[in-house]
This record gives sequence, structure tokens and C-alpha cells, in this order.
Amino acid sequence: MKSIRVVDDRGHSLTLRAPPGRVVSLVPSETYSVVRLGAGSRLVGRTEYCVAPAGAVEGIEVVGGTKNADVDRIVALQPDLVLANQEENTKGEIHRLESLGVPVLVSFPRTFAQGIGHLARLAIALGVQDDEAVRALVAEAYRTSREAEARRRERPPVRVFAPIWMDPLMTASGETFLSDVLDLVGAENVFAGRQRRYPLAADLGKMSPLPPERIGDRDVRYPRVTLEEVASRQPELIVLPDEPHPFTESDAAIFRGLDIPAARTGQVVFCDGKDLMWPGARSLDGLERLRALVDAARSR
Repeated sequence: MKSIRVVDDRGHSLTLRAPPGRVVSLVPSETYSVVRLGAGSRLVGRTEYCVAPAGAVEGIEVVGGTKNADVDRIVALQPDLVLANQEENTKGEIHRLESLGVPVLVSFPRTFAQGIGHLARLAIALGVQDDEAVRALVAEAYRTSREAEARRRERPPVRVFAPIWMDPLMTASGETFLSDVLDLVGAENVFAGRQRRYPLAADLGKMSPLPPERIGDRDVRYPRVTLEEVASRQPELIVLPDEPHPFTESDAAIFRGLDIPAARTGQVVFCDGKDLMWPGARSLDGLERLRALVDAARSR
């Protein structure tokens, strides 16, 4: 059988002698995509956060969380392939798995289109790219991406604030999957140009930030912001996801108390966090729901 060769988002080349029969997924969106690609029966390990599709994953062994995977347990499962994500999983655990001879495919899609490209790459890595149903799914994904790109900014964008955590209040910059998906459905992330500053006091505007050479490779895509900053950017829509922080009505009440268009027009709304943050097959399901939220805010 012909070997399989793919290059992951680190630029690492991965060669598999045959389609992997035992797969461990350390990424909830990857678990979902594997099932949608018809290879769910190959999953022998998942994280505690890999809960979708419901009814298809409950019997798969749990190997910890995304940030604290049990490497010894994973190795004991003798996987042919481990699926990881540069953002969600820790570098140390990925390196340890690789040092033990476990093949690891690391993804890092930061746009909707990159997520679709990774879905196609995952199909190749699993050796299912020629299956009729898989070809149809991947074709649908690329078609959806092209159509969404064609519609991007066809009307003036709606200014949106999408927090991901409440205490401290955090959001995402323009260099994230979340921000790209919002842009794709006609929204403008009001914090697109705002990077995270170090230390915390600098992020909150209380001191000068460290220079870039002292920040190193720390992630600057998720700034901590203040309610005053939110108010100053005058969002017309606030979307509150149910993950990673499950926003509540109490949280919503705080935003509804701000002097902003979103509060005045009743556009502080809840959304499925998976629609905003899960690349790959799951992203196809949420695009129209997000567009509907943006269009509703536009009509106010």
C-alpha cells in the first residue's frame, strides 16, 4: 500500500506507512471532523472536551484535557496517529509524544479557509480522500468557503464585540479563527487591531507594555480589555459564546448596562461557541447561524 505523506501547520513532514487505524484526538474540533469524515470508528482516545457529535464519541476513552493530556495513557493506546493543535495543546506534551515515536499531526488554522484546507488534509492523512461521501463533504466545504468569500463585505459590516472570558474580560484579535469567521459573515471585530500587552497592568492601560523583544513567542492574539474599552469602540452587536467561558444572563446584564448601540437595540445575544471557534467540518454548520445574528443586528 502506498504510504501517506502530509505536512502539518508547523511545516513538519509526516509519513505514514498506511492509513492510521488507531487515532487519538486531542482537539474537540478534530474529533468532530474525524467522525464527519467517516473515520469515527478509528478513534481510540479523546479529551474530556471532545463531546461532539453527540452519540458518536461517548464510548471513546478519555485521555485527559486539551492542556493536560495524559501522555502515558495515550502511548498505551498504541495510536498510529495523534491529532493536536498548536493553540489548544501544550508544546511539551506534543514534543514528548513525538520523542516516544508517536506520529503527531499539528494543525493551526486561523481562518475559515485554512480550516477547510485542514479538513481536506485530514482526509488525506486518514486515507479516506477518495471515499464518495468524503469527497462530497470536502467539495461542499470548499464551495461554502468560496461563496462566503464572495459575500464577504457585500454590505457595510456590523461592529461586533465577541468576548471569550469574563474575569478577566478577554477577547480575540484579528489574527484568529473567531475574528475571520465573524468577518466572513459581515461583521467587523472591534478589537481586530488590539494585541495582548504584557504584563497584565499594561494590557489594562495602567503601565507601559514590554517591548516585542521581551515578549518573545508569547501569544498576543487574545487581549484582556476593560469595559471602558468596549464602550469606547461602540459595538452594534455583542455575541456571548457558551465556551470557553459559559457566559450567563448576569454577564449579559453587565454589557446591557453600557452606553453602546448593542445595548440600546437589544443586540447583546448568546451564541454557540462552536460556531465561532471550531474549524473544519463543524464550521460549516455554524456559518449561517452567525450570519443570521449579524443580519438581525444590521436591521435594527
